[in-house]
Amino acid sequence: MTELNMLEAINESLHAEMARDERVVVLGEDVGRNGGVFRATEGLYEKFGERRVYDSPLSEGVIAGATVGLAIAGLVPVAEMQFLGFAYQAMHQIAGQVARLRYRTQGRFDPAITIRAPFGGGVRTPELHSDSLEGQLANIAGLKVVAPATAADAKGLLASAIRDPDPVMFLEPLRGYRGIRDEVPEGEHLVPLGSARTARPGDDLVIIAWSHQVEMACRVSDRLAGEGLSIRVLDLRSLVPLDVAAIAEAVDACGRVVVSEEAVQTGGFGGEIVATVVEESFWSLEAPVVRVSGYDVPYPVGMLEDRYIPDEDRIAAAVRRVLEVA
Repeated sequence: MTELNMLEAINESLHAEMARDERVVVLGEDVGRNGGVFRATEGLYEKFGERRVYDSPLSEGVIAGATVGLAIAGLVPVAEMQFLGFAYQAMHQIAGQVARLRYRTQGRFDPAITIRAPFGGGVRTPELHSDSLEGQLANIAGLKVVAPATAADAKGLLASAIRDPDPVMFLEPLRGYRGIRDEVPEGEHLVPLGSARTARPGDDLVIIAWSHQVEMACRVSDRLAGEGLSIRVLDLRSLVPLDVAAIAEAVDACGRVVVSEEAVQTGGFGGEIVATVVEESFWSLEAPVVRVSGYDVPYPVGMLEDRYIPDEDRIAAAVRRVLEVA
């Protein structure tokens, strides 16, 4: 085990997968000689050369569209979009081409495509840089959507995503790049897609979250433990496929649920989690499920984002409110 931050773990996984499979190619804005705007692809160009690591034009539509042609040619493209909010400029390719490649070719081609993109707030970015679009992506049939919360999972889930025959949107928390550090297994490390993990044990209430909201939820669990409360944290790790069994097990064990996400509430993936809880474990519920989320407004300027993103206080308040229901 080696202690790495999330960015280092992602970089390590990219190096390992490119060395393991010569079909893997990396593309995106500034991923080559510059090593990526966050240095996630640092060293790849020098090690694997310009035929396997190349800079794209400043066009998210071109990046996503190019992955389709590369996959049809038998390669395994791993594309980087500098920020997930820019994926709006590529939805015609992601939804209309990437997600439908196997279906529209009647299984002739495997769309073994991974598109990486950072998202989420807390780092004072300009407009469109912090938008959380995971709910919109999960609504696109044919895509898998992965959102790690730890460095170890970032390495293991990315390796699994690259090896998966389906297209995967791999969403990385901006605050987690250098803010999250943990022990990462050395050598080959695979985490299966669609497998949630219990980040904190507990039986009074479960907080269901993903990406950097898992870190927030764990802090709340640790804080409330000092008050004698036993708060479980379930890290979904992937939204599509969704570990329904793990959600049901956690709800059946705890009876009370808070769902926390950074996206706007209306149409956010948190609503899908609530629906799943009701469908699978309605009779285990001892109180209504409460959502904590961003607000139904465009993501605000940096000076206001601390009021927008669910923080420890908002999550803790939601937990107390649910626990107070008799």
